[in-house]
Amino acid sequence: MADVERTLALFIDFENLALGFQGARGRFDMGRVLKRMVEKGKIVAKKAYADWGRYSSYTEALHEAAIELIQIPRRAQTGKNSADIRLCVDAMDLAYSKEHIGTFVVVSGDSDFSPLVSKLKELGKHVIGLGMQPSTSDLLRDNCDEFIYYEDLETIPTDVPNLDPQVPDVKRKAFTLLVEALTALRRENKERLWSSMIKDTMKRLKPSFNETYHGYRTFSALLEDAQAQGILVLETDDRSGTYVVTSFGEEKLAPVSPARRRRRRRSRRRGSGSGSGNGGSGGGREGGEGGETEAENGSSPPADNLPPEAFDDEFIPWPDE
Repeated sequence: MADVERTLALFIDFENLALGFQGARGRFDMGRVLKRMVEKGKIVAKKAYADWGRYSSYTEALHEAAIELIQIPRRAQTGKNSADIRLCVDAMDLAYSKEHIGTFVVVSGDSDFSPLVSKLKELGKHVIGLGMQPSTSDLLRDNCDEFIYYEDLETIPTDVPNLDPQVPDVKRKAFTLLVEALTALRRENKERLWSSMIKDTMKRLKPSFNETYHGYRTFSALLEDAQAQGILVLETDDRSGTYVVTSFGEEKLAPVSPARRRRRRRSRRRGSGSGSGNGGSGGGREGGEGGETEAENGSSPPADNLPPEAFDDEFIPWPDE
């Protein structure tokens, strides 16, 4: 069964970020932060806190990203921790009132947010921190469930290796977005890449994505074409009948684990069907007319005699051929 999609709330202490990128080359790019976060799930709240009169050059880009700008007056009028307190109040309000929000992202490196992180974790929330190395406190970094440095968000252009040059540009764009989504899911430690999970990630990365625009009637047809182009390897799930991507890119060159090999073999046998017989005794006939069972030809022992490590919790294994 596919993993449940995460729901994120994003809180940005922009003044703390300003301390980190003062004197740095280039401008702070909020798009890089958002692109990394949408890989993790659906962002339902985005708020940034600062005295925006001091950072007016950034307000246009933040507005375009649909981030709510919370105006905090100058510190001389309100005191040092005005933005921090407002951020904490809003975060706790969402934590108690919106139970469907399971992940909170605190974009700051200020150690003053450590109590907020601890309280959110106490409420069962997953907390992700994001900040710049020069302005990030070790206390905050180590208290989060996960911490990402802004400097590590350098985006490497996604390339589809060995793609036929004659592939139309409209399909090439679809394959590029597909590989980007697969890479994002692998970065989130997703082992089984369900087709629905892949499509949801592609739509978060590019909300306007629609497979029909790229020349495919269904998303499954896009995956099948990607397999024909050598971009990925598909399996059909035994329970739901939907596609699962087992490998893509350089993963296809890596050795296949025994568990994955059993899944592939079982998927193939499901497609070809199996004959009737005595079942567990090994007396049945498989693979069509004239086929021999594994127990009869001696290629491997019956499944009952396999060692315990040959079994996994989710699938009934087939003996290695």
